Amino acid sequence: MAARRNNSPVALPFSDGPVEPDGTIQPDGTIQPDGTIQLGGPVPPGGPVETSPQCSAKGCRAAAVWQLRWNNPKLHEPDRRKTWLACDEHRVSLGNFLDLRGFLREVTPFGTASDAPIS
Repeated sequence: MAARRNNSPVALPFSDGPVEPDGTIQPDGTIQPDGTIQLGGPVPPGGPVETSPQCSAKGCRAAAVWQLRWNNPKLHEPDRRKTWLACDEHRVSLGNFLDLRGFLREVTPFGTASDAPIS
């Protein structure tokens, strides 16, 4: 990291805040002594926050109800499956997106995070 003449904070394109003189980037992470960036900041009191699986549709944070299993035959072996999760509202639109490209293989109910390797 280059030294700054006046030690003033510097805004970085990947950060929502400035780099502090001690190397801390707020709120996204910390610059380590070796120059790498540790993202995520400190673990909140009480440990990491658990989140439930969410719909894969852009901007949707609804709980996952469906798993759409797919593969791209130009890139993946025939038995390889990738998984998108969907809420009830986005099951059809995500399925149509994959089906129009010939990628959709199956749609099944989603029960728990262990039901599908999300990729």
